[in-house]
Amino acid sequence: MTGSVRALVFDVFGTVVDWRKTVIQEGIALGSAKGKQIAWEEFADRWRVEGYVRGVDDVSAGKLPWMNADELHRRKLDELLIEYGLELNEAEAAHFNRVWHRLEPFPDAVVGLEQLRQRYTIAPLSNGNVSLLTNMAKRADIRWDCILSGELFKKYKPDPQVYLGGARLLGLEASETMLVASHTSDLEGARRAGLATAFVGRPHQWGIGGPLEPKPSDAFDVVAVDFIDLADKLLTIRVPAFR
Repeated sequence: MTGSVRALVFDVFGTVVDWRKTVIQEGIALGSAKGKQIAWEEFADRWRVEGYVRGVDDVSAGKLPWMNADELHRRKLDELLIEYGLELNEAEAAHFNRVWHRLEPFPDAVVGLEQLRQRYTIAPLSNGNVSLLTNMAKRADIRWDCILSGELFKKYKPDPQVYLGGARLLGLEASETMLVASHTSDLEGARRAGLATAFVGRPHQWGIGGPLEPKPSDAFDVVAVDFIDLADKLLTIRVPAFR
């Protein structure tokens, strides 16, 4: 299947960028400026799980109206600031909420993406909103060929409309599009929609000793340890010329 692939679309949070490390670092700096000691590892994990992950689930289940990732993050941030006793004015809270626009890439990500871009069209296919993904890419010097987001379809992965819509906007069949992700549930959703799949391991995205992602399925087309390894594997595959 990989020989027919023309575009690589990427999960972003935890696959391309190290969300946890960045949020914790900015949180520590903010707490220091405010003279406030906070368990930032716990804060970051709760913000991600209770704000984003559960928020996505609630939107998908119809328990919440459509909200983009920025809105889901801010909804939870306002609760956490009260719970942890951190007083921020509106400008400070808005800036901290946009930490998700400033996430740092994993060390191999930018180099590996540039190698993959030599052959493939590359784009995020993320639940992050378009402005978030655009700002993140500009800051981190990630040269996507375009930005694809669930926001374009008012759906969140693993809804098949996101995977199929991403391929359609690229003018490709599902089988000509490969999702690259570190999350097996995302890859399973893409595989069910007919996309090719590549698992990239990020074993410590929840911190040392944190929960581990399930082992990749034998049904995934490629398994790689990082983006450079993924490029080594994909760039050796012979593919037909682009139409």
